[in-house]
Amino acid sequence: MIELLKRSFKPNFSAIVVAALVVGLVGSAVSVAYSVHHARLKLQDLQRLDEEKNRLDVEWGQLLLEQHAWGSYGRIGKLGAEELQMIPPPPQTVVMVQQ
Repeated sequence: MIELLKRSFKPNFSAIVVAALVVGLVGSAVSVAYSVHHARLKLQDLQRLDEEKNRLDVEWGQLLLEQHAWGSYGRIGKLGAEELQMIPPPPQTVVMVQQ
């Protein structure tokens, strides 16, 4: 009886190869699915960061415009005259410095 069991459960080389190939195929499929999922997550992160960059670029442009508006010569002269009662010096008191 034991001899009959040994003959019936004799390892078949082609069956082992097929089983190994099936395991490799399933592992490869899981690997591909994981890679695609990971790539999609990274693409979402990239798109979110790109939107944030665009928003920050717009905000930077607005801040530059505001900075130029606050620092314009006309505004500085107006504030000096109104708030500090500054007046331009008479031409005869202006001294030109040369190097």
